[in-house]
Amino acid sequence: MKKLIVFLAAAMLTACGGSGSAGSAFLPGASGACSNDAQKQTVLDELYTWYLWNDLLPANINIADYASPEALVVQVTQQFGPQDGNGGPLDRFSSVGSAVADAQFFGEGQYEGFGFSYLSADDARLRFVYANSPAGNGGLERGQRILSLDGRSIAEINANEGISAVLNNATVEFEMQRVDSSIFTVSITEGIVTIDPVPQWRIIDAGNGTNIGYIEFAQFISTANPVFETVFSAFSAAGVNDVIIDMRYNGGGLVSTADLLGDYLGGSIAQNLVFSRTEFNADKASSNSTEFFALLGNSISLSRLVVIASSGTASASELVTNGMIPHADVTIVGDNTFGKPVGQIGLTFCDKILRPTSFRTANADGNTDYFDGLPVDCPAIDDLSIAVGDDLDPRMIAAMTYLDTGACPVAAALDGRFKAETRLGVEQRDRRGPPEREFADAY
Repeated sequence: MKKLIVFLAAAMLTACGGSGSAGSAFLPGASGACSNDAQKQTVLDELYTWYLWNDLLPANINIADYASPEALVVQVTQQFGPQDGNGGPLDRFSSVGSAVADAQFFGEGQYEGFGFSYLSADDARLRFVYANSPAGNGGLERGQRILSLDGRSIAEINANEGISAVLNNATVEFEMQRVDSSIFTVSITEGIVTIDPVPQWRIIDAGNGTNIGYIEFAQFISTANPVFETVFSAFSAAGVNDVIIDMRYNGGGLVSTADLLGDYLGGSIAQNLVFSRTEFNADKASSNSTEFFALLGNSISLSRLVVIASSGTASASELVTNGMIPHADVTIVGDNTFGKPVGQIGLTFCDKILRPTSFRTANADGNTDYFDGLPVDCPAIDDLSIAVGDDLDPRMIAAMTYLDTGACPVAAALDGRFKAETRLGVEQRDRRGPPEREFADAY
């Protein structure tokens, strides 16, 4: 049996994600190995073994009470797992999904869908649209608002099955309102979406011989790794010491990619010091590990790190931010992060992969309990009418102001409409978008 570690975001996506190194599937028994009951029993057995809070699971769970392995993992972890301060389940991340889709997402950065993310059910404006996706090719852009789907208003859909259910259709007719209030209608058929993990990066001349590195980082997937080499080679050559990483929509991904980013950022200033600690349940304490910063050829001499974040910034994004805090001047701009200091391993069976929440992470200071998110230092709105990272982007203005003056601009001065984003809803995407569950590399 082989297990995969992952670290991804919030719990609103229905697609699966993971690492491409899933290994050989294991079977839950010699006879009827992949029957529904055998799969349910396998999932339950692995929860008793690997679930981070396995001490909370009762010993008499009956697999007959659950319709499928997918239903069992969700219902068992949410019913018996830890509760948050509002009496709801703290663990909304454990799942069973397709092993093929999991490997495709984390290995190739691909998934089947339309290729966009919208703000919330009540405010169906597009936060981003992946380039060359079905949605992008259909004319959908950041800041546009969905008025209707298949001829039905968003209000009507919300009162019935919900937007996500309509987006389960392979082809959907979108009625859209542009930022200039003009309206258009387009029919879009889902297809393969390929994620660009680093949509943009640049070196900003801040004057007085000072250069600032900017990276928009969309997803912790393996295709980001070679891009980092290019980016940090340029940063190193330009003498960059201050970096802005824009992870406002980054829901997480591979722990190995998070470790690599940590090495580029901190390998020079914190070589051989603790980046993060990974802690499993008491029964699996022998699997605990510590990740130390490693000096790479293009590790920069980081002085200040500004993380542009939102309530959709989660998991591996938080791991990197939290891991850098003890070692550099780290400032969070935008909004509080999501709050997911835990991650999943991957256990393959039949044609599926079980991803139970199995570990927590801590930084060198021992900070591991940020389920309410890492707190924002400089609040700033996400103005959907302005491109991410643009000079007029309020979050970019706040980041640059902090680096220039050492102080945060007043949020009201940036936009009188400033309002913290709700923790739930900002990470809704089309039905098979990148899973907002955390995944990591071969463990």
